[in-house]
This record gives sequence, C-alpha cells and structure tokens, in this order.
Amino acid sequence: MLNVVTVNTKPYEGQKPGTSGLRKKVKVFLQENYTENFIQSILDANKESLVGCTLVVGGDGRYLVKEVVDKIVKICAGNGVAKLLVGQNGILSTPAVSCIIRKYKTLGGIVLTASHNPGGINNDFGIKFNCSNGGPAPDATTNEIYNLTTRIAQYKIVPNLVCPVDKIGVQTFKVDDHEFVVEVIDSVRDYVDYMKEIFDFPKIKSLILGSEQKKPFKVLIDSMSGVTGPYVKEIFITELGASEASVRRVVPLEDFGGAHPDPNLTYAADLVKEVSNGDYDFGAAFDGDGDRNMIIGRKAFFVTPSDSLAVLADNIECIPYFKRGAGVRGFARSMPTAAAVDRVALKKGKEMFEVPTGWKYFGNLMDAGRLSLCGEESFGTGSDHVREKDGIWAVLAWLSVLATTGRSVQETLEAHWSQYGRNYFTRYDYEECASEPCGEMMKALEQKMSSAGFVGSTHEAGGKSYVVKLADNFSYMDPIDQSVAMKQGLRIIFEDGSRIVLRLSGTGSAGATVRLYIDSYEAKEVNGDAQVMLKPLIDVALAISQLQRYTGREAPTVIT
Repeated sequence: MLNVVTVNTKPYEGQKPGTSGLRKKVKVFLQENYTENFIQSILDANKESLVGCTLVVGGDGRYLVKEVVDKIVKICAGNGVAKLLVGQNGILSTPAVSCIIRKYKTLGGIVLTASHNPGGINNDFGIKFNCSNGGPAPDATTNEIYNLTTRIAQYKIVPNLVCPVDKIGVQTFKVDDHEFVVEVIDSVRDYVDYMKEIFDFPKIKSLILGSEQKKPFKVLIDSMSGVTGPYVKEIFITELGASEASVRRVVPLEDFGGAHPDPNLTYAADLVKEVSNGDYDFGAAFDGDGDRNMIIGRKAFFVTPSDSLAVLADNIECIPYFKRGAGVRGFARSMPTAAAVDRVALKKGKEMFEVPTGWKYFGNLMDAGRLSLCGEESFGTGSDHVREKDGIWAVLAWLSVLATTGRSVQETLEAHWSQYGRNYFTRYDYEECASEPCGEMMKALEQKMSSAGFVGSTHEAGGKSYVVKLADNFSYMDPIDQSVAMKQGLRIIFEDGSRIVLRLSGTGSAGATVRLYIDSYEAKEVNGDAQVMLKPLIDVALAISQLQRYTGREAPTVIT
C-alpha cells in the first residue's frame, strides 16, 4: 500500500492563468514546489467533485511534459482522484483532450502546453485546466485557481508511486484506503474515430488520390515537430491514402526541432517555400499542441484565418456533421478577428456573436445550442464537436469543401470575395516589449478615443479617408450566464466597416506583447495586393496610437 504525504509549501507570486492557462519559462516551473503548487490549486478549485472523479492528462510533447505528468499522477493520487486517462508518453493534442473529456464524461482535464510558444529548456511551458464540457476553464474557475495559489500552504502527494506511461494499459494502485487507477490510452484513436464520424473520409480520399477523370490532389501537411504528428500520419497516410512525402516534421520533439511551432507565414516559412516552388494543390501547418492551423493553396496562396472562417461558414453544408442533429446554429468570432463571417451570418439568417479573445468564451454558446462554428484571427478555427479550436478539423473541413465544390483554394476565395467583398487583414506583433510604456500607450490611446470629437473625426493616409464611427474598450456580457468581461481591447470602427484593434496579449511568457490588428474592408476592389491595400489603414493606426514611440520598435516582431 502507498501512503499520502502532506508537504508544506509557500505561495509564488504571479501564478495567474492567462487566456489559456499558466505559461512561464521552463526554469520558472523547475523552482521547488512551483509546479506542485499550481497542480494542487487546480485540484482544490474542484475539491467538491474531486473524490472519486476521473481526469484526463496529456500534453504537446514539449520539454518537461513527462516530468510534470509524473507529478500530476502522484498529486492526483494524493487527493482522492479515482482514475486518470493519460495519453501514451504523455502525448495528447489539445483538441484530443477535449474530445476525450466529452466522450468519457470526465470531470475535466489537465493540459500541458504552451501552445504556439517555443519549447526546450530555455523556452516555455504551460499548464491549463479544462472543464467537464471539454473547454478551457471559465474566468470564475481560473480566478479561483489563482486565489488558491496566493495562499497555498501545503500539497498532498504519493511520492513513492511509480507509474510508467509509455505502454497502453491499466495500472491499479492501493493508496491509503482507496484504489487509484491510471489508464494509459492510445493518444490518437479516440480523436481519429471522431473525425471519421464528422467527415466523409472516402470523399476526401477520392479527392487526394484522384481518378481516371481527375488528377491527384497533392497536399503537404506540416506538423512543425509538434503533437499533431501521430494524428497526421494516422489520418492522412493510413486513412486518406496520402503518400509519406505528403507530410513533414511529424515526429513530436521536446524543443520542436529548435523551431517556433506557430503556423503562420513567418514561422512556417519552410512550408510556404516548398508549396510555392513545388507541385502542390494544398498546404497546411499546425502549432505545438494542435489547435491552430494555417491554410495555403497552390503556389502558397495564403488564406487568412478570418477568410477561412467565413468560407467554412458559407460552405458548412459540405461537412456531414452539420446535416445531422440540430444542424447549423450560430457563428462567432473573437473581437479582433476580421468581420468577414458577419456577412455570411447575415445572409444565412444565423445568430452572430463577437466575443473576447480566448476560446473559453465560445463554450457557453455551444453548450446552450446557439453556436456551431467559430474562429479567431490567431489561426484558430473550430466547431461545437469539441470545446477547443482544432487544427486538424479545420484542414479536413477545407478538404471537404474542395472535394464537394471542385474548386481550388484560390478559386474558392475569389468566389467568396466577389459575393461578400473582402476584409484585407493583418496583425502586427511586437513581442517582449517593456511592460510599463506599453501600459502607458494603452492608457493614452483610450483617453484619446474617449475625448470629445474623436468619434466623427477623419483620418487620412495614402489617399484614403477614414471617419470614426465608434471607439471603445471592448466589453462582453455572456448572453447565457450574464458574466461580464471588461477591457478586452481597444477598437476603432470606421464608417466603411474597417477597424483598428489594439491589445496587450496574455499568452506570452515574458514582457508584454502588443498586438495591432488591421481590418480594411473593400466591397469591390477585392483582388488587390494585400500589402498595398492595407498600408493606408496601418499608417492611420500607427499615427493614432503612437505605437512605435511607446514600444521603441520601428517594426513588429511578426507580421501575419
């Protein structure tokens, strides 16, 4: 029999979860009791339901995942948890965690990821809690977890429990007077089975393999050495018949091969170059934990996440899942995301929701049966099949549309723009800036926006004029539970529908990340060069915000 040990500890400052959990440098998590404190606080926030419950545990394979899985097993054993479902070798994509929580009706899950942030001993790690609906914990829960971290005095652990997670199977332990079970599960199987229910795999397979009448549709799928590698191999090679040459970087690595696992034009430049120079019809990349995606067409024709969401909304009937059950309900986007999907919702007569950044804000709407499809400009797209954004789902959704319509990626976008107009969109990221001047900038800009005469003022650049229609610090009241999220980002909306948004991000691990979003709407000139079309509004945004002066940066770290 194994015994529970109570360990005395002291609080650490700053264990406040951001939009998707607690993210810090690896060396911060390596401090004595730092990780243990946060895990215990997650469990204490669920103490009324903890004894006898089942939890899911897994992560994106980055440095420290295996060690922290071991700590979670021992601490859960010490706190009365009855059973853990653990991904083999600690591997589970974030969408797969959501899928498994929902399938097996568990209390929730602990996800070990810093998402799209770099990995390795000198980079980032993260821990977040997902609730019983499979989605990220809401503000009330994360606030409670944080409050508990500020006063924690002890944690419970079973230090002598040894539980290998490299082989699939069930392990049972006697801990004091109760039984504790750890089931190591196939990291891929449940998720892949679910995708086969949602999509018409034979139809997608016939697209990829081609026929006597149609040449094969060549794809190149890049897992960026993140967690999606095993899922990509099973789905695209085993199930859909693509060749080994159709996938790249499919072995999860603790440091993501030294690369930055963020699927955008900057960090997935190798994929973009290969598709641009090669004979490929379609390219896609995923981030470290598998919830983000980037879509490109032949010759690396780029699909913005905002356009991707709008196209999928307009062609949602191409996905069999939405022909069953309740069918298609509403659409939603995060506030900084370009408003392309809004016009699709209007045409289809569907509810349209604008929520703060953070996938957790979509969960209540889905659970209430009011939301089917949603997305964020930060390369996240998903539906109510789970409660996380889902990169592989988004790629399969696109392939479903292309298989049904017979169009290429570029033809699909051009047809969409000709009908709805085009939201030229970009995001400028200024990473790891000094926090104090960034805070001053946001304060000064908000004061300017609220001053007399700002609404109605005209701003000119590059031969274009923009008249301010609305200016505010975005706030959101959840229509389901009436919870309120304040100060979610400064937005300036112009009379032609164009927008400027400025936010301080909560997903980094050091310093402040300033994000500037430019959404320039054109009803007719839809085939212009994006950089040329965006420049006037970018110049207006930089002039109004004085961003370069406050950050001390002449150029952003990343442009997407």
